[in-house]
Amino acid sequence: MSQMRARVLIADDEPSIRFVLRESLEEEGCEVVEVADGDSALTEFSSGRFHMAFLDIRMPGQTGLELLDRLSAMGSSVPVVIITAQNTFENAVEAMKRGALDYLVKPFGIAEVKALLTKTLRAQALEEEVHALRREVSRQVISGERLVGRSPALLEIFKTVGRVARRDVAVLITGESGTGKELVARAIHAASPRAELPLVAVNTVAIPRDLLESELFGHERGAFTGAVEAREGRFREASGGTLFLDEIGDMPGELQAKLLRVLQDGEVTPVGGGQAQTIDVRVVAATHRDLDAAVAAGSFREDLLYRLRVVPMHIPALRERREDIPVLAHHFVDDYAADLAAGPRFLSDAAIEALTAYDWPGNVRELENSIKRALVLSTGDVLTPEDFAFLQETEARSSGPSLDDLVRSEVTAALEQGDSGVYRSLLERVERPLLETALRRTDGNQIRAAALLGINRNTLRKKIVELGIELPERD
Repeated sequence: MSQMRARVLIADDEPSIRFVLRESLEEEGCEVVEVADGDSALTEFSSGRFHMAFLDIRMPGQTGLELLDRLSAMGSSVPVVIITAQNTFENAVEAMKRGALDYLVKPFGIAEVKALLTKTLRAQALEEEVHALRREVSRQVISGERLVGRSPALLEIFKTVGRVARRDVAVLITGESGTGKELVARAIHAASPRAELPLVAVNTVAIPRDLLESELFGHERGAFTGAVEAREGRFREASGGTLFLDEIGDMPGELQAKLLRVLQDGEVTPVGGGQAQTIDVRVVAATHRDLDAAVAAGSFREDLLYRLRVVPMHIPALRERREDIPVLAHHFVDDYAADLAAGPRFLSDAAIEALTAYDWPGNVRELENSIKRALVLSTGDVLTPEDFAFLQETEARSSGPSLDDLVRSEVTAALEQGDSGVYRSLLERVERPLLETALRRTDGNQIRAAALLGINRNTLRKKIVELGIELPERD
């Protein structure tokens, strides 16, 4: 809101007071409406919108204080400054008690008027910005942005978001990769009382194991090599807001115990620090793994699972809610056509049928990227099945045996042959091409290769020696 658009009402039976106020306000670019009595002021309030009002505490008709009561009953939020000739404690208390923004004592200075105007318009501008952000958040939560659809399963997710958002409890979101787990977490945060505070997302699998503790809980300066300055950590960054822990099922066991303690005590202790620090954070976690199976296998703590899964939410795979595919496809075309194509693009009925028939192993993320690819490469205004022919190639590749199937087959064959060293030999067969590929990708730079693989540099160097890997020659 700019002051040029500010509309201000002055109600005072003294012409000289109205003159001083009008001159001061018009100098600031305000549109001023002035009246000489309370009844006229009420008529103006009823017929138009004002950003601010100056009301005399005593004037013919309704007084300034009575008008405050009427405005409150009308549900009006117009900031009101009461004008009084007597600077008494009783007048000040009564004015503020009835909801006045402030009060001016006659005679007052121009500087006082302008200061109150600036203060009021700044506050209203910030309030309008917050309302705009809340409206946008509400729009995103209702439409789901990219989590759109009409399937009963998705509608249940929206209902659960609405029920759980305002309850300050931990939520565990499960589902395959690409189903939109982070979008659900963001929807929960956006609809919660913490919405105006940070949402901090951490992908626990994307951070090297030896740095994850510091990333979550922070560290003190000098806590370890490279800690040249203190860091507060993601828990404290999310203070008052929400911490989203993605891929929680892949968190190392030693950190699971520390996370459990943090959730139990509401305190974090930075690496290298001795003083625990209180936190106020809501935790929403997500995983594509079966954590009950992980608990049974001993790779995930059962007590931590109970802490995280106060409210469970599961997002079905896209192939399990095919009625959402056309809605999502049209949504993505509308979203990206302006940026990725020369003009508007449309999906033919045949294209929709082809997209709906595809299984989408990468779920919504794969559908989104496929729409982008088709928009970039298409030459016509209408997208046809031919624009999505690449999906058939993807399907053909994915129809072969999976890596899990290949490993099981190799292990079964080795055990049948009595190979007692199957664990070491299979690991070596996997590790060697993995490390060699990363080293070639980085031209033999071990620091970059270690970062690329998400392992410690010393671990990489040790594996190079153990496996006798020859480093690529560097130019």
